[in-house]
Amino acid sequence: MSIEPSHLTSHLGYWLRYVSNHVSHTFARKLEDRGVTVAEWVMMRELYSLEAIAPSRLSEKLGMTRGAITKLADRLIAKTFVTRDANPADARAQTLALTSAGRDLVPELSALADRNDAEFFSHLTPDERRSLEYVLRNIVARRGLTSIPLS
Repeated sequence: MSIEPSHLTSHLGYWLRYVSNHVSHTFARKLEDRGVTVAEWVMMRELYSLEAIAPSRLSEKLGMTRGAITKLADRLIAKTFVTRDANPADARAQTLALTSAGRDLVPELSALADRNDAEFFSHLTPDERRSLEYVLRNIVARRGLTSIPLS
C-alpha cells in the first residue's frame, strides 16, 4: 500500500516561491532595462546610505562573500557607478563608494522597486499588507536568516 505524496500546491513554500519568483523576475527585467542587475542594485542601495566603506564591511552587511562583493564592485566600477579608493586611514585597505552617476541612479531604481511592489501588492488592504509583512519577518527572525535575497 503506497501513500499518496502531497501535492505541490499543498505546501506554503510552493506559494511563497511562486509569488517571489514572479515579483523578483519582473523587477529584474525592469532593472535590466537600466543596465543593472538585482545584486548590483542591492549593493548600490546599501552604498547610497553609507559613506565610503571597506569591501569586507559591506560583505558582512549584505551577507555575501568578499569574492562576490569584489565581482559586483568590479562590474559597477566598469559601469562608472562605484569607485574603489585607498582608505585614507590605512593605505593597504580599500573603500567602495557610489560615484555621482551611481548616487543619481539609486532613487530612480528605488522608484522602480516601489512600482514593482505596487504592481504585485497594491490590491492588499493596509491590514493585509501589515499581516503579510509581519508573518514574513517572523519567519526570517525565527529561522535566523541574515543574507539578503539577490534573485
